[in-house]
Amino acid sequence: MGACMALCSLASCASCLCGSAPCLLCGCCPSSRNSTVTRLVFSFFLLLGTLVSVIMILPGMEAQLQKIPGFCQGASTIPGMENQFNCDVIVGYKSVYRMCFAMTCFFFLFSAIMVRVQSSKDPRAAIQNGFWFFKFLILVGITVGAFFIPDGTFHTVWFYFGVVGSFIFIVIQLILLIDFAHSWNKIWVGNAEEGNSKCWFAGLLSFTFLHYALAFTSVVLFYIYYTQPNDCTEHKVFISLNLIFSVIISIVSILPKVQEAQPQSGLLQASLISLYTMYVTWSAMTNNPNRKCNPSLLSLVSNVSSSEPTPTSAPGQVQWWDAQSIVGLVIFLFCTLYASIRSSSNTQVNKLMQTEEGGSYGGEGEVGEDGVRRAVDNEEEGVTYSYSFFHFHLCLASLYIMMTLTNWYKPDTTTQAMQSSMPAVWVKISSSWLGLGLYLWTLLAPLMFPDRDFS
Repeated sequence: MGACMALCSLASCASCLCGSAPCLLCGCCPSSRNSTVTRLVFSFFLLLGTLVSVIMILPGMEAQLQKIPGFCQGASTIPGMENQFNCDVIVGYKSVYRMCFAMTCFFFLFSAIMVRVQSSKDPRAAIQNGFWFFKFLILVGITVGAFFIPDGTFHTVWFYFGVVGSFIFIVIQLILLIDFAHSWNKIWVGNAEEGNSKCWFAGLLSFTFLHYALAFTSVVLFYIYYTQPNDCTEHKVFISLNLIFSVIISIVSILPKVQEAQPQSGLLQASLISLYTMYVTWSAMTNNPNRKCNPSLLSLVSNVSSSEPTPTSAPGQVQWWDAQSIVGLVIFLFCTLYASIRSSSNTQVNKLMQTEEGGSYGGEGEVGEDGVRRAVDNEEEGVTYSYSFFHFHLCLASLYIMMTLTNWYKPDTTTQAMQSSMPAVWVKISSSWLGLGLYLWTLLAPLMFPDRDFS
C-alpha cells in the first residue's frame, strides 16, 4: 500500500517536472507564487552545479578515481575493456572550468530566449516556468559536451571571461546587500514605530555596532598581517582608501539633507556595506602573488613567517580551500537565495535589478476543486522580474563560482600550473570601489535630482 502511494506521489511530481508551468496543475509542490517557484528551481540548478564542482575539486579525488578498475587512463584495467576517461580533466580546476562553462552557456541560452517577455501569456513564459525535466537534460548534455573540449587555450581564455563576469557579479552582490539592508532597516523601524520601540531600536543599534566593529577589526588585522614596513604598497593604498570611503558613506548616510530626502537611510546600511567592502579588500589581497604581502591562513594561525618556505608555497601547487573562498561561497549562497525570493519596494534597486515593486505575497495559493492548494500565476498582467536579466545574473554567478572555487588562480598552459595574478587583485578592488560609488549614488541622487521620484 505504501509503495503504491509512493508511486502515485512520484507520478504527480513527474507532471510538475514536465508540465508547462510549475505546480499550476499539481499539488506536490509548495504553495507559492509562480515567479518565486521558478526562480528557486533555477537557483537549485545553479547550486547543484556548484555542488558537483566542489566534489570534483576535493583533494584526493583523482587518487580515488584511479582506484576504480577500467575507469581512468593509465590506471589498472579490466580484461577486455579499455580505460576511457582522462581523470586529470574530470577532476581539479579543469573540471570546475568545464562545469561552470556548461552552466554559463545554459543560463545564457535562456537569457537570450527570454528577452522582452512581458507576461505569462507569452508562449516563452511556459518554457520559463515549466518543462524542468527537459531543462535538466539540456544542462546535462551541455556539461557532457564541455568535458570533450580540447585543453589548448580554453582555460586561459575562459579565465578572462571569468574575471570580467565575476567583476560584474560582485557589483550585483553589493546591490543585493544594499537592498537587503534597506529592507531590513525599513521592517525593523516599522516594527519599532508600531510598538516596543526600545527592543527594535536596540537590535538595530547592536547589529550596526557589530558590523562596524568587525570592519574596524579587519582593517587593523590587514595592516598587521598584509603589509610590510618597506613593501606591500598596493595593500596599504587599498586598505586606506576603502577605510576612507567607508567613513565617507557612513557620514553621508546620516546627513540631515539625506535623511530628509530618504528617511530610511541610516548607519545600518552603511555599516553592512563597509563590512562587505572589507571582505572584498581581504579577498583581493589574498590573490597577490607576492607571498610576503599575502601570508597563508595556516602561517598566520601557526605563527610561521611567510618568508620561510612552506609546502603550500611550492610553485604551481594550489591551496583550493582557504578562508576567503569559504566566506565567498557563503555570501554567494545568501545572495542567490535572496535574489530568488526578494520582493523589494526600493525603486532604485528594482530598476538596477530589472524587477517590479514588491506587493502582497499572493495569499496561500489557489484551492482547486479537489481541495489541494496550487501555486498562483501572479504574472498574467505582467512579469514581476525580467526573465532575461535573471538568467544573465545566474550566468554571471556561474563565472563567479568558477573563480571562487579556483581561488582566482590563473592557469598556465605551459607548466599546467595555477598561479595568483595581479589582474584578479585589481578586478576585486575596482569592483569594491564601483559598489561604494553606487551606494553613494543611491544616497545623493534624490538631492541632485529633486524632481525625480527615488522613493
